[in-house]
Amino acid sequence: MFQQTHAQKRNKKDKENSSKEVTATPKKDKEKTIKDLVKSSKEIDGLFKIYQDTITGSIQMLISEDQIGKEYIYFSQIADGVLDVGRNRGSYRGSKVFKINKYFNNIEFVTQNTSFYFDPNNPLSKSKDANVSEGNMASLEIEAQDKEKGLYLIKAGNIFLSETLSQIKPASRPGASSNEFKLGNLDKAKTKINSIKNYPENTNLEVEYVYSSPSVSNGGSNALADSRNVSIKVYHTLMAMPEDDYQPRFDDPRVGYFTTEVNDQTSTSSTPYRDLIHRWNLVKKDPEAAISEPVKPITWWIENSTPLEWRETIKNAVLQWNVAFEKAGFKNAMEVKVQPDDATWDAGDIRYNVLRWTSSPTPPFGGYGPSFVNPRTGEILGADIMLEFAHFTNRVFYDKIYDLASSVEEPVDNSNNYKSDQMYCSLGQRLQNETMFASAVASATGATDFEMERLKKESMMALIMHEVGHTLGLNHNMKASYLYSPEQLADADFIKGKCLTASVMDYAALNITRDRSKQGQYDDVAVGPYDIWAIQLGYTPFKSEDERQALLNESTKPEHIFGNDADDMRSPGKAIDPRVNVSDQSNDQIKWAIDRIELSNDLMKDAKAKFTKNGQSYQELRRVYYLLSGQQGSAANTISRFIGGVYVDRAMAGQEGATQPYTPVSLKDQKRAMAALSKYVFAPNAFDAPNDLYNYLAMQRRGQEFFRGPEDPKIHSQVLAYQKNVLNHLLHYNTLQRITDSELYGNEYSLSSFMTDLNNAIFKTDINGNVNSFRQNLQLEYTNMLIDMLTGKQSDKYDFNAKSMALYNLKTIRTMAIPSGNISSKAHKEHLRTLIDNALKEIK
Repeated sequence: MFQQTHAQKRNKKDKENSSKEVTATPKKDKEKTIKDLVKSSKEIDGLFKIYQDTITGSIQMLISEDQIGKEYIYFSQIADGVLDVGRNRGSYRGSKVFKINKYFNNIEFVTQNTSFYFDPNNPLSKSKDANVSEGNMASLEIEAQDKEKGLYLIKAGNIFLSETLSQIKPASRPGASSNEFKLGNLDKAKTKINSIKNYPENTNLEVEYVYSSPSVSNGGSNALADSRNVSIKVYHTLMAMPEDDYQPRFDDPRVGYFTTEVNDQTSTSSTPYRDLIHRWNLVKKDPEAAISEPVKPITWWIENSTPLEWRETIKNAVLQWNVAFEKAGFKNAMEVKVQPDDATWDAGDIRYNVLRWTSSPTPPFGGYGPSFVNPRTGEILGADIMLEFAHFTNRVFYDKIYDLASSVEEPVDNSNNYKSDQMYCSLGQRLQNETMFASAVASATGATDFEMERLKKESMMALIMHEVGHTLGLNHNMKASYLYSPEQLADADFIKGKCLTASVMDYAALNITRDRSKQGQYDDVAVGPYDIWAIQLGYTPFKSEDERQALLNESTKPEHIFGNDADDMRSPGKAIDPRVNVSDQSNDQIKWAIDRIELSNDLMKDAKAKFTKNGQSYQELRRVYYLLSGQQGSAANTISRFIGGVYVDRAMAGQEGATQPYTPVSLKDQKRAMAALSKYVFAPNAFDAPNDLYNYLAMQRRGQEFFRGPEDPKIHSQVLAYQKNVLNHLLHYNTLQRITDSELYGNEYSLSSFMTDLNNAIFKTDINGNVNSFRQNLQLEYTNMLIDMLTGKQSDKYDFNAKSMALYNLKTIRTMAIPSGNISSKAHKEHLRTLIDNALKEIK
């Protein structure tokens, strides 16, 4: 009884206490203020105030009410990376506009779409956001706010310590080898902020991203200390939207500027383009003066890492562009200073335009000149130029020269600043190849030390002028080399002090004369007439649109010839105008290419004697051999582009001096090209070299590097690669279709005539007797190409005319390939017949 009563009392008391706990008002924690959350942090004031915790290094960012709804510019570049994944120091990652929004208790960073224009006076502008996506990069909770001052505090680590603002790790390439080196996953524990620099107009952070993998199948290059843990350092910049008097200028197809593409969605034109050209905001101090200094010149800083002996040459090259700017009405538009050794800033500071210098383990380029812009207007906001010391050395893994001539290279698309990975210029690589070839020629013919030094300086001048041209907004002009004749280029007095083409923005070959007594200037030492005209179009303060159009109408002058990467024919089957190409020279490219091949042949005869030195290895001789044969392969490509070529004129209708847009290459020049290919590419003695030279093409041993494969030179593979690259173009479905199509508008070299000539060039000389090993390779490769046209994976891309001729030529080859000659030749011809017989069965 006692126990029951006691239990009842206890239960009653528990219920009372429980009731009191439920009904009691919980004590409310004091809401933390901004001051509370940043008390252990260092304040870094600037455009966006940053607080960095002095113990953990974590960061918070202060957003003010007047920053909500405003647009800003984001820009990033690689501070340091690794070539194994295509991320190298100084490469620009593009710029984009973003807006800061507030959504309830969150702050959002939203990328704006700048690809479209709507006339604000058109009712359609009310629907400008229809079916257009913006990009919400980050939505971060507000940690604290000051309502009185209109301030919001957010944790900013997620913005910068992940790939929120910019993709850094490259995406996997389709068809990439499973054994290719790949970055691991982003390691958030190791990724850190290395530095924060804040200014009134921009906020800059350098972040080190660490990508980790527990194991890797490919250890990468020796640039990686630990391939399982790889660092890529990135500069992130948030910029205030410029508030100036910059006036956008629009693109015209007759001149080549980098552009930001914008479509006018309220235009009824067939070409509704408002593409913004990229240019600096140059404004005259005296608007009424014909020539005035700018309010703010374009200032370049030579980085203090630059070798002393090259600083004056670099400065002179930059200042050459002042000649062009004077024609546009500006005096001293460009100025050059040297970064002091005790400077507190570095090239990552976007307030400085820097000529930078590196000596990378595997140089990605000889020079590279990117700029970044305001995507709303096209105004260039900053630029750098990267230079590689390797440009002046023989430090090349020199089978690469063979690769340059034999590889299928696609030109890059520089049309859109967002495509940051494509903002790449390979002139430095090609110019180094050309410079080493010129040095070999000069050395073999007894050039003085003074001439060798002059060659290097001219090469450097040309490279710097080219890359500076990019930073001024100009893209490539691969047609510029068509300006002068071979005779003019061989006249030392005529070319002295000139640009050797219409523009320094070309990838022209160096001017090297076969007759050494006529050697004059090797490379450009001044900007060209096209460059001056293009700068006028981009920077002259025109008083009216009619004045600008009058200058544009000068595009038909020979010295204003223009064609860029989109037009050039470096890749088989790509583009149509043979004048628009790389590594060529003169307005008679066929004659020039033959001269270059014969010059290489001349040097090949004496190479062993001239480039073998007692007490040294044969590495130098090997390098020169690949230089000479590589030049032959490159010149062969130049010749091949005239087959089925069509000259293009982009002048406007009715423009004075204009011709029809499409004019096929003449029958005479196409036949001349075919004859040259027959003699220098397909003949039994093509790419010939003294037999005793092959015995000496030995690499210098280094450790145990021959583990990667046998060290002997692969001479047959090399020669066949040059020949295949020519055939890849001649038998490309685009080339063959163009030959047929262009017969309708003036082409006199019919498909049947060309295919018959090609068959004869590859077989007629030796098919009835002994066929040497080089020709056996060529004939089998060509036969397999014809078979692929009929039965291969891309056979559906060939039109019926091309397939008919492929079948006809195969049957002709079978008829000709009667086993005769020595045993090797008989076996070869039986091989041909078997391949063709099997293919014909498959076709049936």
